[in-house]
Amino acid sequence: MDIDRHEPPAGEELRGSVQRVADRTPDLVGEMFRLMDRSFIVEREAFERDLARKDWLILLHDRDGVLRGFTSLALLETEWAGRPVRALSSGDTVIQREFWGSLELPRVWGRFMLERIAEAGDVPLYWFLLSSGYKTYRFLPVFFKEFYPRHDQVTPPDLQALLGHFGTVLYGGSFQAGTGTVRLPNPTPLRDGVAEVTVERLSDPHVAFFVKRNPDHTLGVELACLAPLRADNLRPFIRRVLKA
Repeated sequence: MDIDRHEPPAGEELRGSVQRVADRTPDLVGEMFRLMDRSFIVEREAFERDLARKDWLILLHDRDGVLRGFTSLALLETEWAGRPVRALSSGDTVIQREFWGSLELPRVWGRFMLERIAEAGDVPLYWFLLSSGYKTYRFLPVFFKEFYPRHDQVTPPDLQALLGHFGTVLYGGSFQAGTGTVRLPNPTPLRDGVAEVTVERLSDPHVAFFVKRNPDHTLGVELACLAPLRADNLRPFIRRVLKA
């Protein structure tokens, strides 16, 4: 996920919707897999296994009803330091290249996030994100004021420990606490030519940090990231997007 500067095709708009994973159809799963397979090296069985562990889908369709992007989400409810805590965990995410300039995913995802914040009440809520590409990682500084890990701050010890807790609960032995990465048994690396890290991109400190912290990202290794989900943690740009 990334709010890229590409412009969508002239006259094309995406319409986002939220759907329960339990309501998916075989045809929808097939569309999702084909779209995913265009950008990632992915096995159908692993894709469907990950999808079955999620709770919601955000689907992006064009005016003709063609699926152009999606993301999957799960809600983890657990305990930490003797109190309940929750995390929204993102799964496979892809947007067709021609639609990278669309703001529909940030808009629908942001509204979905605000609903989950309201439901959580006094229970702390976080976004637990895996990033195997710089575009996904770049979503964090676009959306949030506070997120970790990051190039300009050391992750606070309590949040580093919480990130490790979420990583272990969700991914078991695949989560590597020493590096803060997840090495899945069936990784989904980006295909050649999709969102490659260029010299120009490395001038962005967020991208340079991501590459340094996750040097094996081209192999599908994921960097585990954490952001507090609170309304006051949203950047002004996202607030304007959500009001549009």
